Amino acid sequence: MRLLLVEDDDRVASYLIKGLEQAGYVLVYCRDGLEGLQVASTESFAAAIVDVSMPRLDGLEMVSELRRRNVLTPVLILSARASVDDRVRGLQEGGDDYLTKPFAYSELLARVQALIRRHSRESTPTTLKLADLSLDLLTRKVYRAGQHVDLQPREFALLEYLLRNRGRVVTKTMIMEHVWEYNFDPRTNVVEARIYKLRGKIDRPFDKPLIHTMRGVGYVMEER
Repeated sequence: MRLLLVEDDDRVASYLIKGLEQAGYVLVYCRDGLEGLQVASTESFAAAIVDVSMPRLDGLEMVSELRRRNVLTPVLILSARASVDDRVRGLQEGGDDYLTKPFAYSELLARVQALIRRHSRESTPTTLKLADLSLDLLTRKVYRAGQHVDLQPREFALLEYLLRNRGRVVTKTMIMEHVWEYNFDPRTNVVEARIYKLRGKIDRPFDKPLIHTMRGVGYVMEER
C-alpha cells in the first residue's frame, strides 16, 4: 500500500519512513503542503500523514483544499498543537484523525491502519485474489491453497502491485516506480532478483505458476 507523508522536519520524516517501510508500506514523501497538495491531487494513496506547520501551504489548508477537490484519501493530521480547539479545527478542515507531537510510533501505525480499515470498508475491497492465492491488505497475510505464505515487506508490496494489475503486463520500470518509488538504471537486476524470491514462495511449492515472464517486456500475473 502507498502512503503519502507530508512533513517538513527531515528528522521526523526519516523516522516515520523507516518505520512504515519496515511495516510493508511504500512511502511518497513531500516536504511542504503545496507539493503535498499537488501529489495527493494526482495520485492515489491508502492514506496520508500530514503535518500542520509547514512552509508555502500549511497542513490544514492543504487538507481543506483536497476535500474541496473531492479527494477522499483518509488523512492523519500531525501537530504540536494539543488544545481541543486545534483538534476540532483539524477534523473540521477534513482530517480523519489527529495525533499530537510527540507521539509513539506504535500509536501512529495503529491509527494509520485504523484509517485504512475504515476507508476500505467504505470504498474498496480489502482482499486481492487470484486462483487459490489471496492477499489481505489489512492483516497483511498471504495464503495460497490454504497455506500461509510468509513474505518480507518488499515482497508483500511487490505481490500487491502484481495482483492489483493482474492480467496486465507490467514492466521493470513500472515495478520500480510503484514498489521502490524511484527511477533506476535499467541494467540492474534488482527486480529479477526479487521476482525470483517471490516465485520461490508463491509459485514453486504449488502446482501452477501465477507469475509469468514476458520476455523483453516485463511480467504478468494471471492464471493459465
